[in-house]
Amino acid sequence: VEFLYRIGVGVIIIFLIFIIFSRVPRNQGLTSFATKSDLFGSPNSTEAFLNNFTFTLIVVYYLIAIQLNAINVVS
Repeated sequence: VEFLYRIGVGVIIIFLIFIIFSRVPRNQGLTSFATKSDLFGSPNSTEAFLNNFTFTLIVVYYLIAIQLNAINVVS
């Protein structure tokens, strides 16, 4: 069970790093291809989705970290 939690944490960390680095900076002189061509839909809906997805992954990460900590304290 602990091994599966650790794999889950690793996957979440990789997704969080990818999401954070793929975010488009605001108010920069040059905009990215994704925002110019509406590749992922409208920029506002994409940003809202990424904000919600990032928040959800962070919460899941903390919950798994608390669970792993509880397993380590008991054993």
